[in-house]
Amino acid sequence: MLRFISLGSGSRGNATLIEADDTRVLLDCGYSARELTERLARVGVDAASLDAILVTHEHGDHIRGVGALSRRFRIPVWMTRGTSLAGDCGELTDLTLFHSDSEPFAIGALNVHPVAVPHDAREPCQYVFSSKGLRLGILTDTGCITPHIAHAYQRLDALLLECNHDLRMLAEGPYPPSLQRRVGGDHGHLNNRQAAALLEQMDRDRLQHLVVGHISEKNNHHSIASDTLLGVDADLENRLTLLRQDRASEWFEVTAEAEIEA
Repeated sequence: MLRFISLGSGSRGNATLIEADDTRVLLDCGYSARELTERLARVGVDAASLDAILVTHEHGDHIRGVGALSRRFRIPVWMTRGTSLAGDCGELTDLTLFHSDSEPFAIGALNVHPVAVPHDAREPCQYVFSSKGLRLGILTDTGCITPHIAHAYQRLDALLLECNHDLRMLAEGPYPPSLQRRVGGDHGHLNNRQAAALLEQMDRDRLQHLVVGHISEKNNHHSIASDTLLGVDADLENRLTLLRQDRASEWFEVTAEAEIEA
């Protein structure tokens, strides 16, 4: 079985825990090591049990606690070479570097497929995880959907997808014009319509969970994001979950078709 849980998602911090068999990988640590440890404890996980920390890019809401958490619990860290050059995690004794266009690699029972994405960072990437034929895609911090992304995020059993902002709310919101251009640009964040457009291109038949993350607290509403996505496929309503910044989600379990039918 493959399962995952969001420990928080948004501009003030991001962290997602992915498990397959006896492997536990933390994707990003945008919280202090202390807060992340407490968030893990609240969902019944000891930080010392993590097998690896995998990083998407060097922005603070994704990398803030990586170095301290790794050193405190001796957790290996994986990131792109560009992220390593641009980020400041301090000295890491167990660091594996790769490129955003690298071939898939294994961390324990998880196969990890890096996917290069357009974002205003040195060498950002997102990931598709697989284990025993089950596939989980995580796609946030992406300015636009490229053909490469559309190809990579197919045949998924679960997807954590960014719906950062509503176009009208961003235009009429509190951000200055320069920040609006950055967030809404091709190297910024996915808006609701872009997320829906990707969903429309996907084969959704085997999608057990559609989890919506990195939702702006100032430039979006949960209802707008969900309505936009359900406009593509209303049958997804019972499989749709929207994440929160201030608390962990439920565990999302991804099971084989035979287990579902049973």
